[in-house]
Amino acid sequence: MAAAIQCRDLRKTYDGKVEAVRGLNLEIEAGECFGLLGPNGAGKTTTIEILEGLLAPTSGQVTILGQTWKDDARELREVMGISLQETRLSEKLTVFETVELFSGFYSRPRAPLEVLEQMQLTEKADAWVGKLSGGQRQRLAVATALVGNPKILFLDEPTTGLDPQSRRQLWDTIRGFQQAGGTVLLTTHYMDEAERLCDRLAIVDHGQVIAEGTPADLIERLGGHHMVEFQVSGNSNGDSANVWRALPGVESVRQDNGFVCLNVHEPHLTIPALLVAVEKEGQHLLHLTTRQASLEDVFVRLTGRHLREE
Repeated sequence: MAAAIQCRDLRKTYDGKVEAVRGLNLEIEAGECFGLLGPNGAGKTTTIEILEGLLAPTSGQVTILGQTWKDDARELREVMGISLQETRLSEKLTVFETVELFSGFYSRPRAPLEVLEQMQLTEKADAWVGKLSGGQRQRLAVATALVGNPKILFLDEPTTGLDPQSRRQLWDTIRGFQQAGGTVLLTTHYMDEAERLCDRLAIVDHGQVIAEGTPADLIERLGGHHMVEFQVSGNSNGDSANVWRALPGVESVRQDNGFVCLNVHEPHLTIPALLVAVEKEGQHLLHLTTRQASLEDVFVRLTGRHLREE
């Protein structure tokens, strides 16, 4: 497939000192849903604003559908739909008037009522925007992004504030847009969302891509498929970390808020050995869970920080 979005050696420096983006490279194929993940301050918002044409890079090249913001700004705005994390809309317009207003910005828009139906907002068509709930406002923001009939959809934290049912409905909307040939660039802090929706994703930290691939590939790179998390009390008879690391099937060990997290290949071998080791260490097991490795585990392994940490 041809690339829908490309950026090469993208850099953004503020006041000649703060490097928000440091030589970032991305290539997003047409028709795929691509996720951009990272903690606050990692540079992903700056990157997206540059791709959307809202911010000029200090250096580097951005190409979208074969065009650039320098030469083809009008054409690019016609093919983009953007939903910001906090889209500010006029509270004194109705829902229908808002979508109709946005439709007037484009040469080939969709019918506003069709988009309202898609976003489950038909019953709110005559309601003031100022009277909407947070979740309804979020769906309206996505409606304003869809009404222009875009080829590329930028969604920044699109399901924040949505109830579980609305969240899944929006997932269906994103899949439908993609199946019709659209390209989606998504940011989210919900790891289940990224795993379900994204064909590929990139993890950004300190202004650079530190890992890229399919969700399954990134989890595979952990070196294991399962996490064993436990908490113990009592006196240790030595260096417990080395004891846990020596257990069968353990690939890595980390401490997390009083818990020990083991990344393992075969939990059915690790757990019995763990129980024996805890007893030999003179400790008592307070908590034990097992689960599949997740994208957040990938992130913590790579950076030592959780996605939601400031």
